[in-house]
Amino acid sequence: MRQQPIPCPICAANTLQPFFTVRQVPVLANVLWADRRAALNAARGDLRLAFCGSCGHLYNYAFDPARLDYNAAYENSLHFSPRFQVYAQTLAADLVERYHLYGKKIVEIGSGKGDFLCLLCQAGGNQGVGFDPSYDGSGSPYAGIRFVPEYFSERHAAEAADFIVARHTLEHIPQPARFVAVLRRALYARPATPVFIEVPNARHTLNTLAIWDLIYEHVSYFTPPSLTCLFTLGGFTVRRVAETYEGQFLTLEATLAPQDGSAGPALCPLDVDELTHSVERFAARFAEKTALWRARLAAFRAEKHRVVLWGAGSKGISFLNFLQVREEIPYVVDINPRKHGRFISGSGQEIVPPEFLRYYRPDLVILMNPIYQAEVEQTLAELGVMAEVMPA
Repeated sequence: MRQQPIPCPICAANTLQPFFTVRQVPVLANVLWADRRAALNAARGDLRLAFCGSCGHLYNYAFDPARLDYNAAYENSLHFSPRFQVYAQTLAADLVERYHLYGKKIVEIGSGKGDFLCLLCQAGGNQGVGFDPSYDGSGSPYAGIRFVPEYFSERHAAEAADFIVARHTLEHIPQPARFVAVLRRALYARPATPVFIEVPNARHTLNTLAIWDLIYEHVSYFTPPSLTCLFTLGGFTVRRVAETYEGQFLTLEATLAPQDGSAGPALCPLDVDELTHSVERFAARFAEKTALWRARLAAFRAEKHRVVLWGAGSKGISFLNFLQVREEIPYVVDINPRKHGRFISGSGQEIVPPEFLRYYRPDLVILMNPIYQAEVEQTLAELGVMAEVMPA
């Protein structure tokens, strides 16, 4: 690691040290394109990750928020997967039961198309407000939801709520401490309102070498200690931190800390030794894994294997761009119909539905997320496709 310090955006310590770089990745992985030429010309930027030895946070210090534009073309919903639907439905039911969310008002920050907000509202007969600049105006199947196609900001802080949720949003925010401060001010009049946060789990990324999780639009990569530290320093009492979805996600539940200080000082967990060890080895392990995949792809090409990728989300986009894959994998399969006929940022592959494989007859399917292997193999069997499934 280089020794020049960078202030940490979570704990402000001068212990943030660069450890890893990938140059020229797509700036917006989850914006898909109408034609291949536009996809190949997608804007690019550098991933330059640094690690905070004090709170365990990972941060892209090359991130430029001015380069991102979250609009209706942004598409990152996972709700078309049966496996993910079970997770989301179970999570919504659990939150409604534990927090007695019946006939309440729920605010979701970064609500996307409203899939999870709809689950929360339907499960408890609740009213909902969703904030997201990428909302496309398509409406919700649940009548009690109102959408605001904007970023949640100071001027929305007066929006009274009985429960606030932000899933897979915080990692996109350039100044997370400022965001937490907005939340804190929004809750002064209702200090008992619970806050639920879900983000990708960087501890899982480091320990399992899930390198395809790295994308430019994630400025922050949270670990259990850094997420806890952000909220404790931001004036919240953290009630629960959990690793979910087979460790891929990290959740936090918190309420506003008492203003009289009766909850005691806000302390951050300092045990980051495991993370430090993983960070020190990460660049070398990344190089080994990408070299292995380049060799595999070369062998598939030499053997004239017909190969497709399954998963046109951020993992698939990182795989194709990190490895600079083009013609050797011409198609990416995805079950989200909103992606069909679009093209992958940076590498230009066409996105096709699973039914396409009846005619394409691939020899190999590279699966971007192993958590979906059972449902993918079932789909292939139903289509009569006898391809090998290989997790990436």
